[in-house]
Amino acid sequence: MTFSIVARSADAALFGVAIASSSPAVAARCAHAAAGAGAVASQNITDPRLGPEILTSLRAGTGAAAALRAALARTPYGAYRQLVVIGASGPPAVHSGDFALGTVGSALGREAAAAGNLLCSAEVPAAMIQAFEAARGAFATRLLEGLAAGLARGGEAGPVHSAGLMIVREVSWPIVDLRVDWADADPIGELGRLFARYAPQVDAYVRRALDPAGAPSFGVPGDP
Repeated sequence: MTFSIVARSADAALFGVAIASSSPAVAARCAHAAAGAGAVASQNITDPRLGPEILTSLRAGTGAAAALRAALARTPYGAYRQLVVIGASGPPAVHSGDFALGTVGSALGREAAAAGNLLCSAEVPAAMIQAFEAARGAFATRLLEGLAAGLARGGEAGPVHSAGLMIVREVSWPIVDLRVDWADADPIGELGRLFARYAPQVDAYVRRALDPAGAPSFGVPGDP
């Protein structure tokens, strides 16, 4: 019921997750990322605890595959989980348990990994990686193009109703954490439009946190 892509920029300054599902509020449970460490999607009969657990290992310098194995060794329910992991260096890793739902697929790239369950086609993740790697422009745009390519290749077997985008960089909070928790139609398109509205203000919000005296005004009533 979910397909996702996790990725890093070539310089490992940015990490992100783009995810979509037939379930409501998928990103609230499944998207995890930490600046300087990596990104994780925890999906398929989801255990949200696994994302932060894997990120802790990645922060300590453990590679994606080893961090994934360690998390699976500590849970008795790994057969129910699908996990997509990328760290600051080295190849990404994917786990799809034996009890993953429906048609399952995954694909690995140099700087990204994608996976899904209850898919229309097992080729959906490969289409996502191909689109991400071929895309030009901002990191967020490439993630969104990867997600859209998954939908175009068939996406889930059923309708998609929620989508999310999370990106981290040098600060301790996500610089982008956008969600469409439910839409009757086209949540991925809604997510893209939401990011287009938010993108020009991303750096300003970071500066407001780090240097409020020098932060720009957004031009709203009451904001000098």
